[in-house]
Amino acid sequence: MQTSLDTSTKPERTPLGWRMNLALVLWIGGFFLPLLIPLAAALPVPVATRAALSALLVFGLPQLLTVIAIALVGKSGLHYLIEQVSGAAKKLGPPAHVTRLRYRIGLVMLFLPLAAALLEPYLSLLVGDRHLPHWAHGAIGNTLFLTSFFVLGGEFWDKVKALFIYEARAVLPAPAGTAGAGVDGSQHLGAR
Repeated sequence: MQTSLDTSTKPERTPLGWRMNLALVLWIGGFFLPLLIPLAAALPVPVATRAALSALLVFGLPQLLTVIAIALVGKSGLHYLIEQVSGAAKKLGPPAHVTRLRYRIGLVMLFLPLAAALLEPYLSLLVGDRHLPHWAHGAIGNTLFLTSFFVLGGEFWDKVKALFIYEARAVLPAPAGTAGAGVDGSQHLGAR
């Protein structure tokens, strides 16, 4: 009797069934368990019990739900589940290239909350705090700031990433008809 343990082949496509759906709910639901910490903190139990329950919501239960989800679907189901979730996440990401108008709107969305946060202490002295509570200002500003990265597109993410790479160099497009431009029509900045 001859057996073969060839693991290099791709796992078969796993059809969606009740086990796959339950595993998906458990796996994704585990990521949202830390959001229940305020409810655990409000329970009428001793402080040590609330602290232990809060720790479980962050460090124990999400991992346990992930293990249960993997046990439900097996190896091929896990590969299928990861493929489906990562494919859906890629569709939600920003497009690689955006129009000039969208880019400008994204820049306004990026810098408006920053300017408002810098000027807010001074403006509140002039206007007063009659309109919105401070947490609402923060929530609106943070939402604008974070969504601006998706509006600005994938090329902007590359620019931000380049800020943290020492060897990265800026490549700016040269004005049309400028002498000294590169072969591709761009102007290279920075010391070489």
